[in-house]
Amino acid sequence: MTSYDPRITPARPDLAANHLAGKVEAARFVDGQVREIADAIAPLRRSPAPDAPLDTEALKGERVTIYESNEEGWSWGQLASDGYVGWLPTAALRDPGPPSTHRVAVPRTLVFPGPSIRLPPLEGLSLGCRIAVTRIDGPLAVTDANGFVPANHLRPLDTREPDFVAVAERFIGVPYLWGGKSSLGLDCSALVQLALTACGIACPRDSDMQERALGAAVAMSDLQRGDLVFWEGHVAIVRDATTLVHANAFHMAVAIEAVAEAIPRIRAARSEVTSIRRLRL
Repeated sequence: MTSYDPRITPARPDLAANHLAGKVEAARFVDGQVREIADAIAPLRRSPAPDAPLDTEALKGERVTIYESNEEGWSWGQLASDGYVGWLPTAALRDPGPPSTHRVAVPRTLVFPGPSIRLPPLEGLSLGCRIAVTRIDGPLAVTDANGFVPANHLRPLDTREPDFVAVAERFIGVPYLWGGKSSLGLDCSALVQLALTACGIACPRDSDMQERALGAAVAMSDLQRGDLVFWEGHVAIVRDATTLVHANAFHMAVAIEAVAEAIPRIRAARSEVTSIRRLRL
């Protein structure tokens, strides 16, 4: 049998997706059921427990194929956006609603229960969340669930940001969170993924996947805005020839750091740079 990356392969010894029959070994194979993330943020964990490691997060409006749900309130499936596999709270899921029309384009926005920003908000949505807008009511967009969102915080799904570095810079000061993927907290590879996705560029979830999939290698002496600098287990975005922006545990936040300071600091704490990749945008 071929070896597959378990992070993006819906297969376990006891259960696997039907389309993997004959490719992986499993006790049984099943068809999945497409669901949608209903909560603003849903944790995707390595095992079905609230204290299990957080591998990533799913954002409102994402689709997920569920292969198993248990009595403890957890569902095992694969995200459609980047293929990540893991356990989600069943309560965070719903049957698919109308197709999303817009995405949140600011680090964080609020959903109100009526056409007034003085009402107590229903929830907060992070950059990248997807919603179905049914109409525009003055300065507010009305969703299929009758929520009211500032229209200038949204962009149509087919709108592409022109500069992914500028998108990443909107998260400066956001706390570092291993596995996080929202304006409440995120990690280094989530920052890259969110920024590139906003520009319409497909991007894997983890830094090692990104290093293999994105761009072409360039030299340290030729850094340009938008280059990605990789270490083992870490990635940073080049702002210009002298500075980086990255989510990192040293600052415990998304921060701008001088290249001349980051390289020796990470060398002392972790590793050498493994590659610098330049995307063809």
